[in-house]
Amino acid sequence: MSLRLVIKKEITLMLMNKHITWTLAVVIASCNFLGQAASQPSQSEIDAADRLFQAGTFAEAAKLYSRVVAEKPNDYSATLQLGRIALLSNRLDDAQKWLEKAISLQPKETDAKVMLAEAFYRRDDFQKAAAALNGVDVSGNKLVIEQYPTLNVAMLESFKGQTPYELEGKGTSTHVKFLKTDPLPVLNVRVNGGKEVTFFIDTGGSEVTLDTDFAKELGAPQFAAVQGTFSGGQHTEVHLGRIESLTIGDWTVKNVPTAMLPLRQLSEGFGVKQIDGIIGTTLFYHFLATMDYPRGELVLRRKDAKNLEEFKKSPGKRVAVPIWMASDHFMVGWGRVETLPPTLLFVDSGLMGAGVKLAESVIKEAGIKLEEDKAEEGAGGGGKLKIVPYTVHHLSFGEIKEENVPGLYDGPFPWENMFGFHLSGMIGHDFLKPYAVTFDFQNMQIFLQ
Repeated sequence: MSLRLVIKKEITLMLMNKHITWTLAVVIASCNFLGQAASQPSQSEIDAADRLFQAGTFAEAAKLYSRVVAEKPNDYSATLQLGRIALLSNRLDDAQKWLEKAISLQPKETDAKVMLAEAFYRRDDFQKAAAALNGVDVSGNKLVIEQYPTLNVAMLESFKGQTPYELEGKGTSTHVKFLKTDPLPVLNVRVNGGKEVTFFIDTGGSEVTLDTDFAKELGAPQFAAVQGTFSGGQHTEVHLGRIESLTIGDWTVKNVPTAMLPLRQLSEGFGVKQIDGIIGTTLFYHFLATMDYPRGELVLRRKDAKNLEEFKKSPGKRVAVPIWMASDHFMVGWGRVETLPPTLLFVDSGLMGAGVKLAESVIKEAGIKLEEDKAEEGAGGGGKLKIVPYTVHHLSFGEIKEENVPGLYDGPFPWENMFGFHLSGMIGHDFLKPYAVTFDFQNMQIFLQ
């Protein structure tokens, strides 16, 4: 049996049956990894850890990488991967420790510097994030371009002497009613203390995003243009900037980084007069946030242990799904497509008109039929798309199971292997709509109620 098959079998059994206790030691032994003294990590052991990471079993991969580092403290690759896994798990102290060690081992390598900058970025320590990028050609760095485009030094340094995402407002929470729930949740906000404008919510995006013309009307500063990746593998230019404040409900968030895209062209599809922006995952990251679809409202709570405990004690049955965060906003968790083995899925509330979008390889493997006779033209962040519908008869995310979920195919799924692990697709609006969905970034879990 090949190494890949053994590991895949173990992962599948481990995920599907909590009582199966095949250990990594058994896998390693069955593959004859220990051809040398146990005190020396073999290349096969490192390869096994890499394969576990690629399969998305991060905790198991970390155990093997930790063993390698314990026996060979100067192993750069294993040290870097421990930093990467800690960042995925949002364990920022651990991420900093391992990434700083990786930098000390290979000072000229840039991946550790970029991920360390992201760790500081998530802490809202923009000056340390900028300093971590010293010696990195941000405009040409592959990891920055593909995964961390918001790490722009000029933008980061513009916050010197200020606290990013500084919260002003009384109370422990604020509630904002949706103007509409379909095709995506839409609500009113104020930017820089101005009049009410209309934003939609999209966890498929990172920073708060402004319509390009709206940003010009505000006089918002621009620091750089980066390449954004959108549905169907399309690319378009995204500008990075900032605003003085964003008022949501009774609260005002000051010193907010932004992206800028032409969004007003989407207004007709939303059935509103004018779309001026997007609320994305990075804003939610600063709160215990709930998209309550049944009640038609967004709830933002202060991000602390007391509010989380009060939330957990509130009435109603809820399911908790563990998540990891790749790149600067890709929330991923375990799910299942049809009868295929468990797989990682991206939580993209901005997937409009469907409950799921799968990579083409997964569509083929699951035997899902594309309904070409029902294809139509649609619009994404990168322009027009051919959208082909299909149905997933059985789809789960954590312990939430849905049947006959509408899906769409709009071209290549560019994130399938971008992060070093396999991502099979995304769950979207129609899947999430029956629930109140709460995002807990302190403990890295999503609650569906």
